[in-house]
Amino acid sequence: MEETISLKEIFEVLKKRLALILLITLLATATSGVVSYFFLTPIYETQTQILVNQKADKESTIDVNQVNRDVALINTYSVIIKSPTILDEVKDSLSLDMTTSALNNKISVSNAQNSQVVLISVTDPDPTLAVKIANTTATVFEKEITSIMNVDNVSILSKAGFEGTPAPVNPNPVLNMAIALVVGLMVGVGLAFLLEYLDNTIKDEEDIEKILGLPVLGTIAVIEDKEAGISKKSKKSVRGEAVES
Repeated sequence: MEETISLKEIFEVLKKRLALILLITLLATATSGVVSYFFLTPIYETQTQILVNQKADKESTIDVNQVNRDVALINTYSVIIKSPTILDEVKDSLSLDMTTSALNNKISVSNAQNSQVVLISVTDPDPTLAVKIANTTATVFEKEITSIMNVDNVSILSKAGFEGTPAPVNPNPVLNMAIALVVGLMVGVGLAFLLEYLDNTIKDEEDIEKILGLPVLGTIAVIEDKEAGISKKSKKSVRGEAVES
């Protein structure tokens, strides 16, 4: 016969282990906050935009076919931007003490669908260095793409930079603490039910019936002195009379 747990029993277990659940939840949240604020290195992100658009004379009209060709080339440009041909020159220009692969991992390239704007994003623990890498990458790409693909349809739309004091994008202490709170709560509740499951002590008449398979005919209640109407003085006198006799 399968055992079922009622909602009342669940609430009783949670109430019984509430202190343990709260302790684990608070420890997990506090640990996450301390690690996020004091031990994890903050990472900053900056972006620069380049426009893929064939340069035209003032009197000429927009060539739709040319625009479509420029959009089609953006995927190719995204690969070229992160190629060693571009990144090696960026590394040499900034005298960076890192490998081309490490520099590649700091850069991501994206663009909106059917858009001629390419977004170059750079992340680094040093916000100043992140700005330099982003702007230098855009500048080198604008210069080198002319000889690589024999085209002249790239221009820098906006340079990277921070307004005011830069804010790190990672870690996010508030998010980390929220996740730790949820995880700590789940662990605490799980541990509470595990301890209750492992606790095989006999607590009431129902436990006796389950273990022995016999009905309980009667119980002996524990009566406190106050409930029996016996004061401390009368209790001592009764003990004294018992000793004298």
